[in-house]
Amino acid sequence: MRLEKKASVIASLTATLLISIKLFIGIVSGSVAVLASAIDSVLDLAVSVFNYFALHNTEKEPDETFNYGRGKIEALAAVLEGIVITISGIYIFYSAIEKLLHEHPTVYLKESILVMLISLIITAALVIFLNYVAKKTSSMVIRSDALHYKTDLYSNGAILLALVIIHFTNFQMIDSVLGIAIAAYIIYSAYGLIKEGILVLMDVAMPKETVDQIKTIIEENPNITSYHQLLTRCSGKDAFVSAHLVFNISTSLFEAHRVCDTIEDKIKQIDDGFTWNLVLHPDPYDDSAMHITEE
Repeated sequence: MRLEKKASVIASLTATLLISIKLFIGIVSGSVAVLASAIDSVLDLAVSVFNYFALHNTEKEPDETFNYGRGKIEALAAVLEGIVITISGIYIFYSAIEKLLHEHPTVYLKESILVMLISLIITAALVIFLNYVAKKTSSMVIRSDALHYKTDLYSNGAILLALVIIHFTNFQMIDSVLGIAIAAYIIYSAYGLIKEGILVLMDVAMPKETVDQIKTIIEENPNITSYHQLLTRCSGKDAFVSAHLVFNISTSLFEAHRVCDTIEDKIKQIDDGFTWNLVLHPDPYDDSAMHITEE
């Protein structure tokens, strides 16, 4: 099993554990913050299960229907996860306002504090693990999952703080106030996740740093007189790059092909976490003006 899929399984099991303890304490204590955190963990579980199947599908080889593979499922999963996070944020906001208006007291404070402390430790360990996997695999799904659980980490910390304050001061309003703050942060975090996923689905170019490295590799080759139509995009772990390379008109086809192979090998070394799909078109002269006219 791939590391990304193992990470999704571990995230799903962790979410199941957190649901069990948070839901019980949230119901008996009456804490809107703990109950909201439990609901958020239910959404976490749904997202982690969905991510597992998304990663499973991205493993499938290209076929007659999907010539370029299914890498964009990762971006789609990120967008859906962002939407789920947004919904959970809206629910937390609603619950906090409802408690603020009706002043429901929080009970079983010591038990709630213990549960949230345990949740904080478990979530912190999960975030560290998911960040490690995301860095190692460059998976958008795992990166979005790590961000998702990172928001949980902050919200769990805020909830723990609220419960401690209520325990020592009986200032019940702090539960709702922090609930509203948590909701705002969660919705804000989801926006970035949705935006990134949509950009990938729209074939956004690779990061400027990567494109600059590709340009440098091409420009440093003495056999290339110029280049044009450099296009890049990513789809999951697949990176797609195409360009027209202009050679001297006296360069043989054999030599041009050899130079293209050399450039391709260097580009692949930029990030070995990607599966590079490179299409380098050798031109005997600069025909960029011709392409502009055709467009």
